[in-house]
Amino acid sequence: MNSSSVEMLSYVKGIIDEVKERGDKALIEFTKSYDKVELKQDQLKVDDKTIMEAYDQVDPSEIEAIRYLKNHIESIENERLKLMTHTFERKESRVFSSFFPIQSVGCYVPGGRAVYPSTLLMTVVPAKIAGVPKIVVSSPPTYNEDINPLILVTADICGVDEVYRIGGAQAIAAMAYGTESIPSVLKIVGPGRGYVTTAKILVSKDVAIDVPAGPSEVLIMADEAANPRFVALDLISQAEHGEESIAVLVTTSNSLACKVIDELKEMLEVIPRSEHVSKALMNKGRIIVCRDIDEAIDVTNSFAPEHLEIQCKDPESIAKNIFSAGIILLGQYTPVSVTDYCVGTNHVLPTDGYGHVYSGLSVFDYVRRVDIVKCSKEGLFEMINPLKTLSHSEGLPNHYLAVERRFSND
Repeated sequence: MNSSSVEMLSYVKGIIDEVKERGDKALIEFTKSYDKVELKQDQLKVDDKTIMEAYDQVDPSEIEAIRYLKNHIESIENERLKLMTHTFERKESRVFSSFFPIQSVGCYVPGGRAVYPSTLLMTVVPAKIAGVPKIVVSSPPTYNEDINPLILVTADICGVDEVYRIGGAQAIAAMAYGTESIPSVLKIVGPGRGYVTTAKILVSKDVAIDVPAGPSEVLIMADEAANPRFVALDLISQAEHGEESIAVLVTTSNSLACKVIDELKEMLEVIPRSEHVSKALMNKGRIIVCRDIDEAIDVTNSFAPEHLEIQCKDPESIAKNIFSAGIILLGQYTPVSVTDYCVGTNHVLPTDGYGHVYSGLSVFDYVRRVDIVKCSKEGLFEMINPLKTLSHSEGLPNHYLAVERRFSND
């Protein structure tokens, strides 16, 4: 761990300890210091009147788009949930695999320069489908000293129970340990920048979290068949997230690499937020030229990108060799943008190499799988010999006696 990481951990731990010790007072002070907003204790929670008034500040087309994405997420997550329940029967036993929802979840929605209603949808809707009875949202008051009205409307449409005007590491601490005004939850989900991610890691010894998520990433694997303008557009859209965003092109074509560079130079002269995007591309943008597609696949699997676009002649066959990515997007007409806003797959995805071992957020993250088992008397007797052998092999003879004595007095 480098010195900056140690410093970050120490700093965030200090914030968490303050919230644990001083509760609402600490939250109010941190909000004033970091967000430049002065809140009173009764303003930490957003009231119903404010949420209803938020509808007057949101365009009907935005509400329509929110409902569109919500419906698509619900459709996918409902299908996933069906996979959770099944029955396996043998002559001697029956195993029914069922699930129970986690009883309370806290969803963090970032603020700052951008507004992320889609992130609220991605974190809340699967929880609602899972049947989580208590869902709270926390987001910083960075829009005219309040939460963006689009976030409030989205929370209402999704049926969130409570919304809090708290951001940063202090919000994670509040949801993890509770304060006078904010209840603790059993699991915290949602992306955030360095302080939020560090806070989630630190509280994970006491509450569950989804996955430590860092800056957003895209890796585009492309060959000579790719459209250089499309590739450049997708690199730019990723860089728009922030200066720490990672945008990488891995290609087998020198010609394509040069054409993409030319397209980027041309577009950066005219696109919105060009200065912001340019800084991000200079900071974390990369173009890697590989000898062949096998090397490109190796580079991609090693990187384990959050988003992987495969813009090659035969993307389906290449995808069969990818084992580490948060989401895989095939062909030149499946950009990250469409999965962020329309398709219904989740865009809360593993970053920073966690794609090697983690999956994207889904309804599975809000439930506990439970096996319900029943054996008949005859069935238990049929299993007595292997049970005896295994229990004695492990030096646990009373495990066998618990079964054998059920029949010894018959």
